Parts: sequence; C-alpha cells; structure tokens
Amino acid sequence: MKKFIAIAIFVVAGIGTVMAQEKAKIEFKTETIEYGEIEKGSDGVRVFEFTNTGNAPLVIANVTSSCGCTIPKKPEEPIKPGETGEIQVKYNTNLVGPIRKTITVYSNAEESTKSLKIKGRVIEKDNNS
Repeated sequence: MKKFIAIAIFVVAGIGTVMAQEKAKIEFKTETIEYGEIEKGSDGVRVFEFTNTGNAPLVIANVTSSCGCTIPKKPEEPIKPGETGEIQVKYNTNLVGPIRKTITVYSNAEESTKSLKIKGRVIEKDNNS
C-alpha cells in the first residue's frame, strides 16, 4: 500500500511539473512609452511591442486604461511561442497638460497582470511657425 501511495505521489508531482512548464510568458520591448512634448491635436497613437517567450500560446484577455482619455487595443488572436504582438494605445491629445497613464494587461502569461505606462506632456500649438 505504501508503494502505491508513493507511486501516486510521483505521478501527481510529475503531471504538475509538466503542466507548470507549459506557460506563456510576455516580454515587452519597453514597459514605458515617453511621448515627450507633443502639440495639442497631434497623433496620440503609440505601440507596445511584445514577444511570447514562453512555450504555450499567449492569450491577451483584456487591456484596460486608468482613464477614458486613453484607448488601448489588444490582439484578438493568441500569440504563438516565439511570435511577437502589439498593444496599441491611443491618447486623446486634445487634452493639454501632463500625460501619466497606466495600461493594465491581463493574460494567461506567468505574470498574468502587467502594468505599462505612458508619459509626456501635451502643449498648445505654436502658432508663430
């Protein structure tokens, strides 16, 4: 009986180890995008590029922003191991002032919640040029 229990424990531990090895892993080129100073009404679209460095397909379940002035767009299809993807972020550049926003990515990766940042400042257009 002890032998049977010992074998059962090894089998369960082995299955757990195999399952733990099959994970997606998300690695971003950068976790902060710096807009710098941009003029009011400029193009507010920026892209966070990432790679699935794991060994299972990466599924981005949701991407949210800390305010309605920033609209993120996630990939709809799973990202295969070794492939790259992008999360597009569009900031409303009609709002003059500092940009300090957080974009939160929810996925099936080892680190299931990841925070990304955008920074910068929107300034009034220079009408003297």
